[in-house]
Amino acid sequence: MNSSTQTATVDSSTLAQKTVYSVLFSIAFAHLLNDLMQSVIPSTYPILKENFNLSFTQIGLITFVFQLTASLLQPFVGFYTDKKPKPYSLVAAMVFTILGLGLLSVSGSFWMLLVSVALVGIGSSIFHPEASRVAFLGSGGKRGLAQSIFQLGGNAGSAIGPLLVALIVAPHGQSYVIWFVIAGVLGIILLSKIAVWYQNHIILKASKKAVLEEEIVHLSSRKVTISIIVLLLLIFSKFFYMASMSSYFTFYLISKFGLSVQNSQFYLFLFLASVAAGTLIGGPLGDHFGRKYIIWFSILGAAPFTLLLPYANLFWTGVLAVIIGIIIASAFSAILVFAQELKPGKVGMISGLFFGFAFGMGGLGSAVLGYIADKTSIEYVYTISSYLPLIGVLAYFLPNIKKQKAL
Repeated sequence: MNSSTQTATVDSSTLAQKTVYSVLFSIAFAHLLNDLMQSVIPSTYPILKENFNLSFTQIGLITFVFQLTASLLQPFVGFYTDKKPKPYSLVAAMVFTILGLGLLSVSGSFWMLLVSVALVGIGSSIFHPEASRVAFLGSGGKRGLAQSIFQLGGNAGSAIGPLLVALIVAPHGQSYVIWFVIAGVLGIILLSKIAVWYQNHIILKASKKAVLEEEIVHLSSRKVTISIIVLLLLIFSKFFYMASMSSYFTFYLISKFGLSVQNSQFYLFLFLASVAAGTLIGGPLGDHFGRKYIIWFSILGAAPFTLLLPYANLFWTGVLAVIIGIIIASAFSAILVFAQELKPGKVGMISGLFFGFAFGMGGLGSAVLGYIADKTSIEYVYTISSYLPLIGVLAYFLPNIKKQKAL
């Protein structure tokens, strides 16, 4: 091998193994725009409920359709793009979301609402597996940190969305949802640039000049399967509880404390902002202390606070919502990277499976809890859902992964 070839190999290897913060923060901002637009759907529920005289069951069905379309396709998108990466599919995802929000702004019937949220869900199902792969490729080995930065963008968008809905849509009505299309246009511009970097990275990998580190997990296939199931059960507990907060927290505050729609949205913003903060904390801590311990703490550790929430006054409800958001949100990055390490080389499929399952559980949770709210009361929903984090005890069965770099 001549000196120029050696230099090219070293440079390519360094590029592949370096944490590319510009890419991580760019894909995180794209995630912010994507999830900001998606958060418009639950944030407009009080407005839609009044406009269309919806029951809680119908609101749950809207969320279920959105989460179903956002979840079912994701593992298949990830499986396909593991074999044939599609950098510009990120742009296509944003187009679907724009179409969905445009239709939502002019929907005149319940069925049009369902179609509009389904389009947004399809956009989500395309976006998340490939965007998560971009974060993985740009991580330089700091996978927990990379996923936390990526998730921080999404959670920040989810927190900002309700605030903007309170400021823009609540005072003026459903038609003002169209203003959120501006975020989609910005997303298309940004994702077009990210797609160029992604395409170049694929070319670099195909040239075999990049020496990428693979990690081998020394576990039996049975142990890996059991671990994946445990992680999915933890996702179930986290996102079923999160559904109670994201879909019904405003209704809970309005019903129990007599808040206005706008004031309740600010409390939802407070909760979602704490979720964003918890997300940023969880990944780096998992890199440093071990992901199993962070998973254990972030699910089971939220239980004392969720159990107290239904009995708190307005002030302590706000305080507890912040604590719960920080603790419970620290889990997802650790869970996702843990699963990726269990199945090396399957980044897209695992990302799609876990994002999809998370969205699916969120949708199912919203539908089930909406039905319970109709049959009982919104306060009762928070009493029964407060026990869900106790499922975190299952983290005991996760292995302590010992990795060995391939030679």
